[in-house]
Amino acid sequence: MSYREGRFWQPDVTVATVVVREGRVLCVEERAHGREVLNQPAGHLEPDESLVEAAMRETLEETGWHVTLTGFVGTYQWRAPETGRHYLRFAFAAEPVRHDPDRALDEGILRAVWMTPGELMDARDRHRSPLVWQAVSDYLAGSRHPLSLLNQVA
Repeated sequence: MSYREGRFWQPDVTVATVVVREGRVLCVEERAHGREVLNQPAGHLEPDESLVEAAMRETLEETGWHVTLTGFVGTYQWRAPETGRHYLRFAFAAEPVRHDPDRALDEGILRAVWMTPGELMDARDRHRSPLVWQAVSDYLAGSRHPLSLLNQVA
């Protein structure tokens, strides 16, 4: 039965930030599905939250870094083969502003780590999903769009 025939389908809406400082990308090591993986600061959109607010919140909660969003990198759709869940991710470019080293990180986050793009690419077998490298690759290729493309209508 298809969606048009009455089957309900809704993707998980997530945000991620590509934060770069001195040629290094801010990543998180986290525990997911029984293994340690690498990801961008990323997470789910919460009710009544804009995509921009979600991206800044998730970055702070997972890394302790306050950031300024500088652009919109892209939108990505992906189906996780092991769970069948569908994800719709909105990725942002961001600059680090201030670090709060005493802030407790979200549950499951082991640490925040700055990696060169080469180090991150070499660790592809540890990426939480293919969305990790795709967003960084697009960022490195210059993909930046104005944040004004994203509007929250009240």
